[in-house]
Formats: sequence, C-alpha cells, structure tokens
Amino acid sequence: MPPIVQVTNLSKTFTRRVRGSGLRGLLRSYTHPEVQTVAAVHNLNLSMEPGDSLALIGPNGAGKSTTIKMLTGIMHPSGGQATVLGLVPWHQRTELTMNIATVFGQRSQLWYHLPAGETFDLLARIYELPAAEYRVRRADLVQRFELEPLLSTAVRKLSLGQRMRCEIAASLLHRPRILFLDEPTIGLDVIAKQQIRTLIRELNQQEGVSVLLTSHDAGDIEHLCKRVIVINHGTAMFDDRVSTLRRRYLRRKVVSLRLKEEVGELGVPVTGLPGVELVKAKGFGVKLEIDTDQQPIEHVIALLMAGLPIADITIEDPPMEEIIAAMYRDQTQAPAQATLTEAV
Repeated sequence: MPPIVQVTNLSKTFTRRVRGSGLRGLLRSYTHPEVQTVAAVHNLNLSMEPGDSLALIGPNGAGKSTTIKMLTGIMHPSGGQATVLGLVPWHQRTELTMNIATVFGQRSQLWYHLPAGETFDLLARIYELPAAEYRVRRADLVQRFELEPLLSTAVRKLSLGQRMRCEIAASLLHRPRILFLDEPTIGLDVIAKQQIRTLIRELNQQEGVSVLLTSHDAGDIEHLCKRVIVINHGTAMFDDRVSTLRRRYLRRKVVSLRLKEEVGELGVPVTGLPGVELVKAKGFGVKLEIDTDQQPIEHVIALLMAGLPIADITIEDPPMEEIIAAMYRDQTQAPAQATLTEAV
C-alpha cells in the first residue's frame, strides 16, 4: 500500500519585521524597515504507512506544530511537496478534513459554554454523519472514554483531563483514518496522561487509526509510538524506532522520593552504587539519577524501600530537551570523528 503520509523537501519560512532599539532605532524601523527571514521547517522528509504511530519531537521552535499545520492544510508551505491520504492538504483541504482529525493540546474544538454532548451533535451535523451511524459511534466512544457523567456539563467546568478525553472523542466521531496530536497531554497530571495514552493506543491497535504525535513528554513517545523523528531547526536529525531511541538516549531515570521523616541522619543507602547520582537530599525530599545501563532500577528501588521510610515515589525520564541535546552532541561529534579517521 502507498504511504498514508509522504513528505518531500517540505519547507516553511516566515518573515518578520526587525524593530530597532531606542527611539532612533524605532523611528528607523518605520522609515527604513528591515525584514528578517526565519526558516521554521527546512527540507523535511518523512513518510508514514497505514496504521503507523509516529512521534515528531524537538525543542520549542523546531517546526513540529508548523509541520502539522501544513499536513492538515491549515498552512501553505514555502516549498516542497506533501500528500496525506493521497491528497495535497493545502489544495484539497475540504476533502482531506473528512478523513483526518486533529487535536491541539492548547486549543479546543469544543464550544466553551456548551455541554460536550451538544458539541458532539453539532460535529455530527458538520461531518454529515447519518443519524443511526452517529448514535452507534457516539455510544461506543462515550463508553470507551467514560464520558457519560460529563456529557451534560459545560466544557468550561471540566477539568483539563476530562476536557482532553472529550476533545479526542469528538475528533473520532467521523472515523478518521489518521489522527494528528499536538501536545495532547500538556498540563495533565500523571493519571490523566495514562488514561489518554491508553485510549490512543487502543484506537491505533484496534481500529488501525494512524497516529502522528508531537510531544515534549518522553512517556508519550514510549507508550504511543513505534517510530520517532527528531527535528531541530526544521530539519530531521534522527529517524528510527522508539526502541532505538530508548536504548541510546533514555537510559537515565530520575527518581524522586518523599519521606515520612527528614533525611537527617538516615542517609541514602544507594549513593555508593555505580551509575547512581544523588541530586538532592534535604528535608523530606530525596532526588536521584540512575543510569540503567550500569544499575537495574528495580535493584535501586528495592534498596531505597528497605532503607528509607518512603511516603511517595515517582520515576521519570529526563526532560526531552536533555535527550535532544544529547542527540545533537552525537550528531555533531560523529562528522568530526569521521574526518579524524579519514585523516589517519
């Protein structure tokens, strides 16, 4: 089967006016305006197969959201080509919209003052869904997303986690073939994140919905995607399976403890272990970083639980910015090493 998404040398540049500093600079910017060109996306190449789950990650300003906006037809590119479901998004947007869905974590498609159930009804009319088909689909999504208690509540009164469940359910009413998710778990607590991840994974596995995700949360990528593309300054710098990303760059875990007693004389029983770094030990809090290549995390946790009165414990991945920085260092060092080898 042909790729469901095919992107070739896709680029997007923006121009912005440069304002001078001080009164003289400000006046000059009006009389002799200077324009600066910024490349948000530069010669990006990617493809997705039907049923694929792909993460597009990178630092702020890397071009992730811009890419999604071009692939959904919201924005025209400055150069290059792209097709989604065989359609050119910015030329065939209406036809494409009937077969895709987009969820932006910071922008809502739900009517703020209406109950979520009424928004579902409005969207069914917009997508021209047959009444019988809509009722069956709605009932299935309401049960799957556990939305029954929320349907009669105004969206403005829902928690962020509840609203995001409604957002994703609303986007799936017309049975899209591909789901674009831009930071779907931003601002959510741990439990809400897990619920959203589970629901998206089930949709991908059970209904074959292709998923293209952007996220700053390494947990989203590990739990939802099989493949990851890292972009920086609008250019792809890593394209491989998530298992490869995990093996190379997600070796370190951050463990945070909240104790029932102050650390004081208790000490931390794992500080001498190879691969374990004590970041903080003060008051009722302890924070550690563990290199899982050197030390199994299960062993460290067992020692901590045996030696400390733990009230709460969390295990997290390092921030995505650190992971991307490590990738960037590897990429810049590799050419230098290759040049050195050739010289020898």
